[in-house]
Amino acid sequence: MNTKNSDDNTITNFTGIDALHFAAIDSNVKTINGVAGFPVTEIIQRFIDDKDSGYISRWITNEKTALEIALGSSVSGKRSMVITKHVGMNVLSDPLITSTTHTISSGVVIITGDDPGALASQNEQDSRWYGNVSEIPVFDPSTPENTYISVRQAFEISEKIKAPAIIRITGRLTKCESKKDVNKLKKQLQSANQKSVFDRSIWNLTMHDRHQRYHLESYPILIKETENTGLNASVINGSDTGIISSGFPSTLVNEILNKSEYRQISHFSLNMVYPLPYDKLDEFIKNHERVLVVEESEPFIETHLYILDSIYGKKTGHIPYGKIDKKHVDFALEHLNEESIEEYTQIQTLKSRGYRGLCEGCFYIPLYQILREFDVKVAADMGCSILGAPEPMKAVDADFALGSAIGTACGFDKKGIAVIGDFGLAHSGVVSLINAVYGGFDVLVIVLQNKIAAMTGGQGTPNLTDVITAMVDDVSVYDFDNKTDEEIKKSIPELIDDKLNNPGVSVILARGRCVKYQ
Repeated sequence: MNTKNSDDNTITNFTGIDALHFAAIDSNVKTINGVAGFPVTEIIQRFIDDKDSGYISRWITNEKTALEIALGSSVSGKRSMVITKHVGMNVLSDPLITSTTHTISSGVVIITGDDPGALASQNEQDSRWYGNVSEIPVFDPSTPENTYISVRQAFEISEKIKAPAIIRITGRLTKCESKKDVNKLKKQLQSANQKSVFDRSIWNLTMHDRHQRYHLESYPILIKETENTGLNASVINGSDTGIISSGFPSTLVNEILNKSEYRQISHFSLNMVYPLPYDKLDEFIKNHERVLVVEESEPFIETHLYILDSIYGKKTGHIPYGKIDKKHVDFALEHLNEESIEEYTQIQTLKSRGYRGLCEGCFYIPLYQILREFDVKVAADMGCSILGAPEPMKAVDADFALGSAIGTACGFDKKGIAVIGDFGLAHSGVVSLINAVYGGFDVLVIVLQNKIAAMTGGQGTPNLTDVITAMVDDVSVYDFDNKTDEEIKKSIPELIDDKLNNPGVSVILARGRCVKYQ
C-alpha cells in the first residue's frame, strides 16, 4: 500500500484504495462521509486516518444521511464524496434520485462497493443498475489508474450535469496494483478550478419540467462523455470474436488475451457504463460474429444488448452470475460456438461452503440458544445476528436488512421477538421502534448493546438508551458480561417470557462486551 501524497515525487505501485485516496485529494474534495461495510470499510478508514489533506472525513450511521450531508455540502459549494457498500445504495436512493432533477452545485461522487460472490453481504446486487434508475453517470473502473481517472472525471461531469455520479468498485479492485505514475495521471487531468454556484431558479419549474430540462440539457452531456471518453476503449483484431467487459473482469480478460491462442480476439473495455456508448458498441458488434460479455455481478451490459443474436454471456449460460474468474472466461471462449450451455447450475449450500459461526466466547451465544426454545418467531438484524439463523443455532427466522428486525417482528401473527444490534438500531431500526410504539404493536425488542459495529470492523455506535427509555415504558437491562452461561440460561428465559406476556412494546437492553474488539 502506498501512502505518499500525490503531490510528492513519482508514485507507482499504487492500489485501488490509493487511487481513490489520491483522486479525492487531487479533486479538492472537502467532505467525505462513509458507512462501514465490506468492501469499503478499509477505504473509509484510509480517509479518516489521513488528518493532513484538507478534508473532513466521518463515519456516518446511515447511508441516506451520508448522502444528504454530501448534498448539503454541494449546495454550499464544497465537493463531497459518499462511500458505501452496495446495499447502502438502496438506503440512499430516495435523495439520490430526487437530486438528479433538483440540481446540485459542487460535485458529488458516490463510491459504492459491490460484493460479487456475496463474500460478506446479504445479497449480490449490482450497483450499476442505479444508473438506469437515477439517470446519472456510472463508472466501473478496471484498474487503479482507471479508478483515479474515473474519480477525477466523475467530479467534472457531476458539476456539468448538476447531479451526482456513481463509481462502482469491488474488493479485488481495491487490492489490485498499478505500475503507472499517479503524478503523470494528475498532470494529464489538470482542469480549471471553476466556482460552482447553486442555481435556485430550479424552484421556478414544476417537478415534471425539471425532468424534461434534465433530458434536454444534462443527459446529452452524458451521451457525449460516454461516447468520447478514453475510459471506453476498444482494440479490434482480426478475429470474428470480440469481448465486451467492464470493471475488474476487464483486467482478467486482458490477461487471458495475452495467451497465444486468444491474441486475435478483439476487446472493448468499458469503464463508464451508464449511459452505455451505443454508437461505439454498435460499431464493435458489427465487426464480429460472436461477442462475449464478461461482467460482474448481473448481466447489466448484456441485458442492454441481448436483443442482438451475436451476444453471449450470463443469459446464454457462458458466464456465471456473480464473481468472475479467468477460468470462467476461458470456458466461455472454448464453448462460444454453442448457442447456450448449462454449466453453472450447482447451488451452493452452507454445508458445502462451511458454517461461519459466532465468535468463540461471544457473550450472546447463550441468548441464541435460548431463543430457539420459544414458540414465537424471531426477526434479526443484518450483522452478527444473521449467524444465529442457520445450524447449529437455528434461532432466527427472518433477517432482511440492517435495521429491519423491529419492523419485521411487528408483522408477526402474535407478539414475537426482534433481535437488533445497537448499530442496526441507530442505522434505521429506531424508526421502526417509533412506529411500533406509535402504532400500538406487540413486539419484544432485544437490543444487543455492545457499543460496537462488530460485523463491519469494530466502529463505535451511538448509545440510544435515553431515547429508548423515553419512548418505551417496559424496558429492562440485562448484563451478560457478569454472568456465566449457566446463570444466563437460568435467568433470561423468565425475563423473556414475562415480556412476551406483556402487551405492547417491550425492550431488553442486552449488554455485553464484544470479544473480538473489546
